[in-house]
Order: sequence, then C-alpha cells, then structure tokens
Amino acid sequence: MPKIDARLPKGMRDFLPEEVLKRQYVFGVITDVFKTFGFEPIETPVLEMEDTLLGKYGDEAEKLIFHAQHPGGKEELALRYDLTVPLSRYVSMHENDLSFPFRRYHIAPVWRAERPQKGRYREFYQCDADIVGIEDPSADAEIVSLVTTALRRLGFADFKVNVNHRQILTGIGIYAGVPDAQLGDLYRSVDKLDKIGIDGVAAELRASGIAEDVITRMFTLLERREGGAESLGWLRELLADIEPAQKGIADLEQMVEYLNVMGVPQENVQIDYAMVRGLSYYTGPIFETVITKPDNLGSVTGGGRYDELVGLFRKQSLPTTGTSLGVERIIDLMDKLDLYPPALTGTVVEALVTVFEPGLQGETLKLANELRAGGVRSEAFMQPKKSIGKQVQYADRKGVRVVAFLGSEEIKNGVVNFKRLGDGTEISAPRAEAVQAVRSLLSE
Repeated sequence: MPKIDARLPKGMRDFLPEEVLKRQYVFGVITDVFKTFGFEPIETPVLEMEDTLLGKYGDEAEKLIFHAQHPGGKEELALRYDLTVPLSRYVSMHENDLSFPFRRYHIAPVWRAERPQKGRYREFYQCDADIVGIEDPSADAEIVSLVTTALRRLGFADFKVNVNHRQILTGIGIYAGVPDAQLGDLYRSVDKLDKIGIDGVAAELRASGIAEDVITRMFTLLERREGGAESLGWLRELLADIEPAQKGIADLEQMVEYLNVMGVPQENVQIDYAMVRGLSYYTGPIFETVITKPDNLGSVTGGGRYDELVGLFRKQSLPTTGTSLGVERIIDLMDKLDLYPPALTGTVVEALVTVFEPGLQGETLKLANELRAGGVRSEAFMQPKKSIGKQVQYADRKGVRVVAFLGSEEIKNGVVNFKRLGDGTEISAPRAEAVQAVRSLLSE
C-alpha cells in the first residue's frame, strides 16, 4: 500500500503518556470534588440528534457545531457542542429513573469548529456539574463553592469567581433605554468589554443602531462593574423601579449570604455587572472564574442558571444550575504555574526489574509478577542483551523511581537489590520482603 502522511485534523491533538498522566491527575482531583459534593456520574453519546442541539446556543455558537451523517442514513446528527443541552435531553428521557433534585457530573469530550489557536481546540474535554430541580439560590451558591474548592485543591490560590445575573443585565438595558429587540446586541457587545474595551463596545452598540445617550447611560453604570455584596445596595436604589433587576439583586444577595455560611473565601468571589456569558440559554445567576495572578490568565470555569432549557424536552421545565470547568485551560495553567505534585512522574511504572543475562529472564518476569501481586506497578525488562547500565538509563529516562537487580548471587541467597534513582539510595531485602522494600523507597 502507498505510504500515508501521518497528520491530524486541525484542532485535534495526540497526548504523550506523561501528558495523559497529568490530565488523569486533574480529572481525578475534580472527580473527587464532584463526589464530595454529592454529584452522581452520567454518560451520554458523542452524537446527538441535530434538532436536540440546534436553537439552544445562539447564532454565533451554532456556527461551530459539527454536523455528522453516515452513508445512507436518514437521521440528521451532530457532535455534541457541550454537556449542558445533552443533560436537558437526558433528564427528560430518564426522569422516571432519577431522584430529584438530581445532582450530576459528566467529564467527556465535546467538539466545536473553532479557528484553532493556542489554548483553543476543536476537540476538548469539559467537566460539568449541575443541580436539576432546585430554584433557590442555594443551588447556585453550592456550584460556586464547588468551583472554589476544586481550584484550591488543584493548587490555585489567586482567582476570582465573577458573579452576575441575567435579569440584572436586562435591568441595566431597561435603565439605559435599550429596546427589547436589541438586548441581544447589548449582551453580545458587553461580553467583549475585557477584550475590546469601553470604546470598542460603544462602537459596536452604535453600529447596532443604539442611540448615543443610551450608550452613555449604560456605561455610567457599568463603570462601577465590580465589587462585593455592598455594591448590590446602590444598584438596588439605582434600579428601584425595574422589576427584573430587583429579582436579580435579591437572588445575588441570597447567594452571597449562602457563600458566607459555607466559608467560601470572600477574596475569591466578586460581583461583576459587565460579565455576560455568551450562551443564550442562561436565565438567572451566571458565574465565570478568572485566574488573577501572576497575570490575568483568562477564564477557567463558566456556568449559570438555565431554568427553561429542560422544558424544551418535556411538558414542564425544571430549574437547573451548573458549571463547566475548562479543564484544557486549567491543565495549561498548571503547567505554566508548576502546580503538579512532585511525585507525579511521566510514567505509571514504579519499579523496573532488570535482567542480568538471557538465562535469568524467567526470574525477572517472576519477580515483576510478585511485585505486581503486592500492588507495585512493575515492568520487567525484556531485552537481556542490553547492559545493566543501559537498562538503568532506560528507567531513568522514562521516570521510573526504583530499579530492582536480581543476579545469580541474589537468586542463590534469596535477596533482591534495589536502587532509588532520584538520590542513588541502595538497599537489599529478602525476596519475601521485596514489596515492602519498594514501598519504603517510594514513600521517602
């Protein structure tokens, strides 16, 4: 057959073993936090019916959906864009088998036809946690508490969970005089404030036909975009006659109270009236987390309340809130900030059993199996013609921490010699105590 160029589709990646181990570490920490908060795991197919996904995300987002079709197939299919809309479909199909409120987590790949660039891929993982069936802001506070817990356990200390409310945004638009039909333009433009600045947002709003006095009134308010719970007081007075804004303010005040009783550090949460979240299905509180030091390193989580989405798949909707942890960005930042534990190496192998000569290959395999039976992840070297030095170099290059030596004399005397490669520590142990010897070297 003709040779084929080895290449990947744009925006797709392979991962080396050491990269996979880092990813598994991050997934493991996040999964443990999800379980600690009482969330149950689910899985859904990578393909959904096309009409399940379309009409839920907004025009700009839906341009990024990958459509799929098999030869001769009559079903219109698409690769999932996120894990939120599939959850809404899932709840409606399995509601008789679920207990409500339903707390779920889901860690899985999604696909978007993005323009590939650093930190932005066409295939990537999302880590979602959602609470279905609770309208009270306590559920939103629980999600924010989960986010701060997960990031702290991963080693992040300097971050802000920016919190806003879609009805406050609506109230700001009403206060400024933005017509209802142009609130979508308002959301899309304000969402870009951090990227293009006030002048850029103002230019976009002018291009959308929004009057200059309206823009001025809106930015007078948005200039005071950030603050703690105390900022809600003056906003309540300013928007006193605007009912949606009053509902949003009350929700956030209750959220802040819950966050305080749960011990969420105040320095990690901030009210931000200019934070939008682009997806159109959000209906209430919204949240987005930004790593703030050593620089503003961008958002790593995003989510909010979407009380109407489940109702698209059943007669009555169910109040729902949740978040997605941007695990790809988190992994990139953990590399940048060196947040992985020192014991995390580039291999799963804890001990390499060397082979002194071809006639001892069987003993090498036997000792490796004894170590495995004792719970030590072990590799038996299988190239007896390689010198012991070459075998040790192999182990060192791979990141194996302990090497076992078993020559004729050791077999005769019923002992095994071990060396910890990190500092050169050597010990000898009876064959029956080989597992304990490796464990002691690994634990120090």
